[in-house]
Amino acid sequence: MGKVTGFLEYERINPKKRPPEERIKDWNELRLPQDLEAVKTQGARCMNCGVPFCQGGILLNGMASGCPVHNLIPEWNELVYKGQWEEAYKRLIRTNPFPEFTGRVCPAPCEGSCTEGYIMESVTVNSLEYEIIEKAFAEGWVVPKKAKASGKKIAVVGSGPAGLSAAYYLNVVGHAVTVYERDDRAGGLLMYGIPNMKLEKRFVERRLELMKASGIQFVFNTEVGKDILTQELVDQYDAVVLCAGATKSRGLEVEGKELKGVHFAIDFLKANTKSLLDSELKDGNYISAKGKNVIVIGGGDTGTDCVATSLRHGCVSVYQFEIMPEAPKQRSEESNPWPEWPLKHKVDYGQEEAISLYGKDPRNYLISTKKIVGNEGGEVKEVQTVEITWVKNSSGRMVPQEVPGSEKVWQADLVLLAMGFLGPEDTIPNELNLERDLRSNVQAEYEVFETNVEKVFTAGDMRRGQSLVVWAIQEGKLAAREVDKFLMGKSVI
Repeated sequence: MGKVTGFLEYERINPKKRPPEERIKDWNELRLPQDLEAVKTQGARCMNCGVPFCQGGILLNGMASGCPVHNLIPEWNELVYKGQWEEAYKRLIRTNPFPEFTGRVCPAPCEGSCTEGYIMESVTVNSLEYEIIEKAFAEGWVVPKKAKASGKKIAVVGSGPAGLSAAYYLNVVGHAVTVYERDDRAGGLLMYGIPNMKLEKRFVERRLELMKASGIQFVFNTEVGKDILTQELVDQYDAVVLCAGATKSRGLEVEGKELKGVHFAIDFLKANTKSLLDSELKDGNYISAKGKNVIVIGGGDTGTDCVATSLRHGCVSVYQFEIMPEAPKQRSEESNPWPEWPLKHKVDYGQEEAISLYGKDPRNYLISTKKIVGNEGGEVKEVQTVEITWVKNSSGRMVPQEVPGSEKVWQADLVLLAMGFLGPEDTIPNELNLERDLRSNVQAEYEVFETNVEKVFTAGDMRRGQSLVVWAIQEGKLAAREVDKFLMGKSVI
């Protein structure tokens, strides 16, 4: 423990972000650099508790508690406090191959289960992770990793966080890895799902270049199951790891859903990022919110990203509908006790920007969409809603109940559906006759990851359903271990 009384002496200081009125004018990263001496002080706040719940990585009440990749958090916190940055980096990458991603986009379940957070403000684990990896890149400590060739060939389908993680670990133990990606760039949702201001794509490309230099091969613009049969990969490679994600978007079953101007959030975000990277939005190949009244249906990170992207386009107004009630200001010790993930109200970057621009939070809670109305040209012109309350039905389940007289009409030119995903697409599972679970995910046991088809493995959202980037990274790592065991009889992963 670097400083025994550090948690009593120093307050939590969050990393600063660029002012909302400045950052909505561009697509650059939100975060401002921190003074490294101040970062060291934040590391001193870690109390090195007897049981570091922060690195537990378990599910409590259906939510992550602690770090799913089991980061050795107290160890590198102490090393940062002591100024031993390279040793801190070495500790960090023992468990996490891509801290530059999680340091930017992970919601930090580690902080939610921090022992210090039980009685005061938790340690700034997420920002410490960010600073360690960025210093490592700046100092040249992050280098390509190569190993003696094993003679085994492996195909990884999908280059999102699970696929990249599996490829990384399989490569470092000497296997020849080829990653197949249907888009023109690698990264999956890291590239095209998360907006640039949260994760600048130069940081994704920086990691991809290292992976290529390590010997990993990437095949782009190739959709497995269509451009090349999955069975061909099974026949050609010693093992196949399916990491194609859960990309089937959840729709809204109301009248008017087919109108022009109604889009899935992922289509809106993906087109924007691709156009931004291809031409700085000059090619016009994206869904623009400029001059429009925007309705975002759905909360969560994706809804926030839609709000922030619409503001940067120059929308006239933006509202966000959530069917659930507003979270409390503080966690409930009865229904949401520590070390569960704290379910409490937060104002994310997109809401901050909307408040700065319009003077109020764009979110509207306990709202259900009843109908989308169009004009004579088949274009969206309004959304009709009703307020709801949640009540128990005869079987004890909580169900929504409409509030009489609460109907409302909202002017709208663009409606974005940010209601999550239903599971993986059917092409690959149907071709290989893969077993599915009740939620349509590809069936494979956790920590086994092998499907019902020999030498075919699966990991990430394709196996577990829509989840966090950090869970995908962990699943990719553990799936790589199981593939290595399958091929070599044992594994050091």
